[in-house]
Amino acid sequence: MMKERLEALYEELNRPCYVHPDPLECVYGYNSAADREIAALVAASLAYGQVRQILKSVKDVLGRMGPSPHAYLIHTSPARIQRDMAGFVHRFARDGHISALLLSVRRILFEHGSLYQCFLAHQKVSGQSVYPALCGFAAALRDANGCGSPGHLVACPEKGSACKRLNLFLRWMVRCDRVDPGGWEAVSPAALIIPLDTHMFRICAKLGLTCRRQADMKTALEITEGFRQWAPSDPVRYDFVLTRMGINKELAGVFSEYLN
Repeated sequence: MMKERLEALYEELNRPCYVHPDPLECVYGYNSAADREIAALVAASLAYGQVRQILKSVKDVLGRMGPSPHAYLIHTSPARIQRDMAGFVHRFARDGHISALLLSVRRILFEHGSLYQCFLAHQKVSGQSVYPALCGFAAALRDANGCGSPGHLVACPEKGSACKRLNLFLRWMVRCDRVDPGGWEAVSPAALIIPLDTHMFRICAKLGLTCRRQADMKTALEITEGFRQWAPSDPVRYDFVLTRMGINKELAGVFSEYLN
């Protein structure tokens, strides 16, 4: 019964017209996979706080990088990147944090060719949980080669963080439907972990998917297993539609119709 309700909600709301306001919309303007994965990482890393401020901050960073984030990082020196990001502020993030994140990405591009290949280098077996690869990928993103630290912009899975923003980034890059652009085809959607924040935590508790009291990685993995009973090959399938109510209050009636 619940699967049918979730599927109906998915068909109703999993559409581009319901994306705004969401940082994902900042990713759609890039046709190149090389540019899109960098734009998506920036957008996901800054996805905390009020959504309109998130959009403003993401557009600010991407605007400073020019039309091609990939070309910008490849052809711009670390010192210039730090100067270009000077004065940036997004809540707790400062120019040093965003510069360090971009410098980590720059190093990854030179070492692996893309964020995608870096992630695959940490993925042991196709189809398993992305958790092991997520740990290695996050560690790589925290390594700015001595040029500061991205700090809270890159969470640490090993310390128990649910890593909502990194898992959101993976959802965007791995899944491909009317909303998620995809591109990372060698990573299975079945291996993804639900991007868990306090809003999603409350929804999942209401759905009976967890009795835990903390929105941490253990809870995210438990909830992901719960969703697997309804969508075994795509357990984060309903993430976008279930989080619309937190972004678009006008959709509250739709949720009541399908989930109550």
